Amino acid sequence: MEKLSWLTLLVNRYLGGMALQLLQALHIKPSDPVNPIPQHIVMLALVVVIGSLLALWLKPRLSAENPGGFQQVVEMLLTNPLGFGIRDLLVENAGHEGLKYVPLVGSTSVLILLASLLGVVPTFSSPTAQVSVPLGCAIVTFIYFNWRGIRHHGAGGYLKHFAGPVWWLAPLMFPVEIISTCARVLSLTVRLWANIFASDLLYVIFLGLLVQPVIWGWDKNPALGAGLGIFPALIPLAFIGLHIFVSIIQTYVFTLLPAMYIGFATAEEH
Repeated sequence: MEKLSWLTLLVNRYLGGMALQLLQALHIKPSDPVNPIPQHIVMLALVVVIGSLLALWLKPRLSAENPGGFQQVVEMLLTNPLGFGIRDLLVENAGHEGLKYVPLVGSTSVLILLASLLGVVPTFSSPTAQVSVPLGCAIVTFIYFNWRGIRHHGAGGYLKHFAGPVWWLAPLMFPVEIISTCARVLSLTVRLWANIFASDLLYVIFLGLLVQPVIWGWDKNPALGAGLGIFPALIPLAFIGLHIFVSIIQTYVFTLLPAMYIGFATAEEH
């Protein structure tokens, strides 16, 4: 069972009773009745609070003439010289109309970035390491790009996209395209969840493997144990860097793919 952070225990202490009553009213049996609010829900709520507070703090400080350091970092998330900002990817894949998709795609990307980076904070964990969180983001993305496709082409025109340009291949192409489009939910979910989960798991495994020699060395000689302890002490730093790198890459992927899906859904030719 996952070790609960102090924040999760605190939230369950004051709100767990209400959550338990709600779950019972919905005929849902929690896996842990003592702490019915799961860790990843608490962590995700914390990410939303942190993101909201940062946005509220930044808004009155925005300046075109003298942007602060934090504003420049946020602007780099939107657009940057390397061309992998949220706005850059949307414009590249969906044209100039891509700017109107920034609010939802950008919000999802920032949520994933903050949620993934939360795992580097001691005692906290990345909510994206729980499959339900990436699945929720993937479902929202799936609904959004299909809705945009329907708004752009109309329901009939959007469905016609799945038939392909060759009419006599339509009976074959239509089910293939429908299955391929629905599979994007699974693709988005597994890619994000597996990478963040693996990053956390690797840290635990390697730290566990290196701690055992330290214990053995300490029993033999304290000096030997202290010498062997250098490696486990450096492991957290290495894996913190790895986790940050994986979080940024997965956020980029979860921005690029929705941008491509929106571009496909709103394209005049499929």
